[in-house]
Amino acid sequence: MRRRIFDTHLFTIILGGGLSFLLSGCIYNISLLPQPGPLEEKVVEGSGDDKILLLDISGIISEEKPDGLIERPDMVARVKEELKRAESDKGVKAVVLRINSPGGTVTASDIIYHEIVRFKERTGRKVIASILDVGASGGYYIAMAADRVIAQPTSVTGSIGVIMLHVNLQGLMEKVGVGAEAIKSGENKDLGIPTQPLSPEDRDIFQSVINDMYARFLEVIIRGREGLPADRIKALADGRIYTAAQAKEAGLVDQIGYLDQAIELAKSEAGLKEASVILYSRSGQHINNIYSEAIRTEVNPLSAWGVDPKRLLQGGSAKFLYLWMP
Repeated sequence: MRRRIFDTHLFTIILGGGLSFLLSGCIYNISLLPQPGPLEEKVVEGSGDDKILLLDISGIISEEKPDGLIERPDMVARVKEELKRAESDKGVKAVVLRINSPGGTVTASDIIYHEIVRFKERTGRKVIASILDVGASGGYYIAMAADRVIAQPTSVTGSIGVIMLHVNLQGLMEKVGVGAEAIKSGENKDLGIPTQPLSPEDRDIFQSVINDMYARFLEVIIRGREGLPADRIKALADGRIYTAAQAKEAGLVDQIGYLDQAIELAKSEAGLKEASVILYSRSGQHINNIYSEAIRTEVNPLSAWGVDPKRLLQGGSAKFLYLWMP
């Protein structure tokens, strides 16, 4: 009996304490997920004070945080953090972009490209892009920030262009007896909502935006592939993918080779005979060679890229993508 009274009093105290915090306006945001630690430098190959940084560009390029039980920064934030660390380290003489990505959002791809270009301008250090399995669309866009691009013999690249998906749920909603009505301030305020089909005017507006973003993609390639005429680039940029051999023949990449060859090229460009090859990682990650995952991936079973592609389409709003979506 006494135990029951004690338990009742304890519950009352806890409940009362919680309510007092809420009523006083004090709300505590407590995360139950493990927080990411600071970057740690791991030597995976070679030796010496001079360093070549492997910068990982793997998965969907997005400002969405990766899926998983461990909280990790999004790709844009991580790349910025790693470039900042490398810039402050005089021992880092060159960077190799380890690209394995089908692309992602237009803005995330452009920010990473911009940050790599700024890094080169501020430091004068060389950047080599190494395309592994896939370096398509936004992945190729980022590669254009590099001084040289190497594609693995079995890699796929290209997919130069912009895509936007519009899902029309009107028919489905009618079948289940659900309706939706938009109350709007202007004629085009409900542009692209999934409860109605696109009108010809809607398509024209979206197409004009896509055309501008496509033009931006072409400009980036023109700057990155100086020896390739603009009209030739435009002919290649019809959205198709290319094998490494096709890309080399077309002039979209400089050579065919493996990641270790990209590292050797980075050493050569930096005037080095020997260097430590490093990756930045978080505490607890097992990094022991140049192919090790720099960021631990708890992959969503619906996605092979860490960030579920369907998350790019959530929110009922259109997203513009530099993304190969087979």
